[in-house]
Amino acid sequence: MSKPIKNRSEILFLYDVKWANPNGDPLDENKPRIDPATGINIVTDVRLKRTIRDYLHEFKGKEIFVREIEYEPGKIQDAKMRAEDFLVDNNGKKLDKSKLTLQEMKKLLYINITKECIDIRVFGATIPIEKSSKEKSSITLIGPVQFRFGRSLHPVEVVHIKGTGAFASGAGKEQKTFREEYVVPYSLICFYGVVNENAAKYTNLTEDDVKMMLEAMWYGTKNLITRSKFGQMPRFLLRIVYKEQNYHIGDLDRKIKLITKEGIEGAEIRDVSDFVIDITELINTLNENRGKIEKIEYEVDNNLKLKAKEKEFLGKDLQQHLKINESTEIERLGYY
Repeated sequence: MSKPIKNRSEILFLYDVKWANPNGDPLDENKPRIDPATGINIVTDVRLKRTIRDYLHEFKGKEIFVREIEYEPGKIQDAKMRAEDFLVDNNGKKLDKSKLTLQEMKKLLYINITKECIDIRVFGATIPIEKSSKEKSSITLIGPVQFRFGRSLHPVEVVHIKGTGAFASGAGKEQKTFREEYVVPYSLICFYGVVNENAAKYTNLTEDDVKMMLEAMWYGTKNLITRSKFGQMPRFLLRIVYKEQNYHIGDLDRKIKLITKEGIEGAEIRDVSDFVIDITELINTLNENRGKIEKIEYEVDNNLKLKAKEKEFLGKDLQQHLKINESTEIERLGYY
């Protein structure tokens, strides 16, 4: 495994969703989360992390700590039981915790979990440890990668849809059950995150892990093919890697704006062709900080229309507008 990362970086990620529910609120009839004052669609960081975890586990075969595991039919592990899955020796043999001190358990679990679980290296966790009812402790690892809540770049409409179910409402009855759901016709969602090199030293987050996470953000979003999430597409992914420790620009998500076509209001957007993303302020800010930037990595959907300094262009032409500094490496991630 490569060494923990040494450079801080920032991430900007845009994806859209059509006629689906990007993140339902279980305390509000599972409706899409909406800021009532602005009509902005909210998606929690937990939802994005779930997307990343599921892709890493299901598509890449990576071990993740936070997942549902049945230890008996109908019974799911709690965090303490999950931690003890990693109470093993170098040969993978299960150890008897009664023969270990609490401190020995903590040390062993820290080593094994950070070695085996990519989601812990990326997002951290608080891991409860229990040797007995009287001997308890925990391992707290601050996640090197932190995301703000995702927010749509425009107000959205929420549509209430009703339909009939396939089965009768009860035994011997002819009336079918009714189902209802809430969806957004369209939402372009923006996530902003920071990769903190200081926290990476404690979870052993590597550059390979970050690369894998970026891939999971892009392809994991695209592969959420469930009834409530089908229709999501990644549109734009940008990572800025800095030369010096403890430095980042900040608020990259506030340096882009969505401009609708003439005659279309924000809540009336229905397709990626209905708007342009103006990245002029983002480009200007990167230029102002070009001496501190080591590398720019990006991926962009070829159908996304961008605008910089009054010039509109398709996403495939982004690199020619990223003239930050001749010494700055610019890499398209190659997800297409």
